[in-house]
Amino acid sequence: MDETVELMLEVVLSKRPYIRIAGDDFPREVVRSRFLKINSSHVEYVFGCIDNNTTKVGNIKAYLLTALYNAPVTMDSYCRAKVNHDLYGT
Repeated sequence: MDETVELMLEVVLSKRPYIRIAGDDFPREVVRSRFLKINSSHVEYVFGCIDNNTTKVGNIKAYLLTALYNAPVTMDSYCRAKVNHDLYGT
């Protein structure tokens, strides 16, 4: 958890004009804005994704950075799909 908080602070306080996420460079303010939306549910979701990951992760920092960046926009659809699967078996 400590390393995750450090990574989030590193991103939010970064002075670089672009931050690399999943191999693409995004403007610092876009990434910063999304990271400032992260709450405890997002972090829990990301840790769940890491626990459920069955493939080898070569660069955990890059994986975590990408997962945190995407969490605010992917968590809701993931949870909806999981509920639909549990309710309807689809």
